[in-house]
Amino acid sequence: MSFSLYVHIPWCQSKCPYCDFNSHAASSWPEAQYTRALISELKYRASTPSYSGQRIRTIFFGGGTPSLFDPKSIGKIIDAANHVCGIEPDAEITLEANPGTIDLAKLGGMRAAGVNRISFGAQSFNAATLKFLGRIHSADETRTAARMAHRAGFNRLNLDLIFAVPGQTVADVLFDIESVAALEPDHISAYNLTFEEGTAFFTDLKHGRIKQLATDEQAAMYQTVREEIPRRGYAMYEISNYAAPGHEARHNLTYWRAQTYLGIGAGAHSYAGDGRGGQRKRWWNEKLPARYISAIEERANAEAGAETIDESTAQSEFVFLNLRLREGFAIADFHERFGRNFECIFGGVATALFNNGLLMLDRGRIKLTDRGLEMADSVFAEFV
Repeated sequence: MSFSLYVHIPWCQSKCPYCDFNSHAASSWPEAQYTRALISELKYRASTPSYSGQRIRTIFFGGGTPSLFDPKSIGKIIDAANHVCGIEPDAEITLEANPGTIDLAKLGGMRAAGVNRISFGAQSFNAATLKFLGRIHSADETRTAARMAHRAGFNRLNLDLIFAVPGQTVADVLFDIESVAALEPDHISAYNLTFEEGTAFFTDLKHGRIKQLATDEQAAMYQTVREEIPRRGYAMYEISNYAAPGHEARHNLTYWRAQTYLGIGAGAHSYAGDGRGGQRKRWWNEKLPARYISAIEERANAEAGAETIDESTAQSEFVFLNLRLREGFAIADFHERFGRNFECIFGGVATALFNNGLLMLDRGRIKLTDRGLEMADSVFAEFV
């Protein structure tokens, strides 16, 4: 038995206007105190029934901007995880980084600390797009960061792109794809810009200060992404993710396969119970870093809320999360997880989606068709 560990670092140098993650712009942060709190929470959770006796198969440092932390702090967390739980020998250990916050020495320090995969938020290689998105780095800084990551010994490198940005054209998207592929990452993520409630962009959209691209423009850009990234050697394995063969993001596969993970840090979410017959539970921590640290120091537990996942909800989540993957899911895996046949639970819904050309059955696996991929949100809604 093993689980994935997510570590949330909540600070950024500035807050991007599209970001709805739990991140806080700051010029300084209590790094040593927060690191101690993370380790204390990990020790507490590792002794609970959901994680006791299990090893860690992946670690992901997300944020915020984890690359703001000193490599020694990251190393302390990794060492503690290995001491408390044990990290599998081939574990994937990813750290998110802003290209404008690193240098070769820091990257070398992160590699020495145990990080073996870096994920840069490139977002675009167009100066106007980067400015609109509120990014603090330039395209040249992304190019330099990627080259330094290779020099520092990172064979695993992801670069994020954002498309369907107001003012962007299909030609701009193609330029970003060409630029990102030229840096030879092993993984590329490409996300359609969304306007999430609570973000600055959402407020601007509501008040008419910015305008989303038309639906057909967004669809054309997504088609370009789906066609052009694989053409450069990166197979599409998830709705927004592309990888060289065998280089899929193992940590994120935990989420899409509805498997157990532990989140530590301010606002981090956790999920336990992917085995048949066990109670499934989701919980989340205090979002404000100061309140999180205080709670951990007082009782080693910063849980702010929780919910028990009933069987019906777990079945729905299993289906629509796995359908994000191009390989979909095996009908046999559904039966193994829940002890019931997929057809008995979702037969009627699935039949209609098969008949409409949105789902297909391929060697015992149910997956989205190309048309289903374009209408994925509508397909997922049918299983909720």
